[in-house]
Amino acid sequence: MDFETVMQELEALGKERLKKMYISNGAHEPVFGVATGAMKPIAKKIKINQPLAEELYATGNYDAMYFAGIIADPKSMTESDFNRWMDDAYFYMLSDYVVAVTLSESPIAQDVADQWIASGEELRMSAGWSCYCWLLGNRPDHEFSESKLADMLELVKNTIHDSPERAKASMNNFIFTVGYAYLPLHEQAIETAKEVGIVEVKRENKKSSLLNAYESIQKEIDRGRIGSKRKYVRC
Repeated sequence: MDFETVMQELEALGKERLKKMYISNGAHEPVFGVATGAMKPIAKKIKINQPLAEELYATGNYDAMYFAGIIADPKSMTESDFNRWMDDAYFYMLSDYVVAVTLSESPIAQDVADQWIASGEELRMSAGWSCYCWLLGNRPDHEFSESKLADMLELVKNTIHDSPERAKASMNNFIFTVGYAYLPLHEQAIETAKEVGIVEVKRENKKSSLLNAYESIQKEIDRGRIGSKRKYVRC
């Protein structure tokens, strides 16, 4: 399938209701409003195609950019490729659910995510913490440095309440993800979640979100899901 065909198929799948929802979350035109599940049949035909992914991502169309992440080849992407994608990720649904997800399947995931966390830029920080969440929820525990993740929990505890809004949400999710998906630091994550308490994330033209990592971890404990991993990261 070529670029034009994919764009036509995505446009045909657009729903006004979803378009409005994406826009209310920060997307701007051009956007079709395609449900992510509706993209799967097209993705099955294409499988992995990095040149096509690059063409689609460059359109600035939210749905095309999302689809680009599904068919991208993360192992062929360089640090500068990920930074270029990040430069065009103008709101959190792109930074955290497209770029961070794609990065999480790359061998350079942790190196790039570490740089983004240290950048001080809201969406880069958010994507960096999100990438670790995708990694921890999918990869075996032995692939991570326990001392490094312990230091990261400490960093979150000390800085979360003063961090940019989107970064706060991803940092809170990091505590939660370590708490349920990374057994060596399960107890430390619980203690961190207790000390951090409720995290308020302010959102433009919307009510603030109140996040509580401790309660979220407890729910996973109650469900007997501690230590569980997701089979796939990308859809």
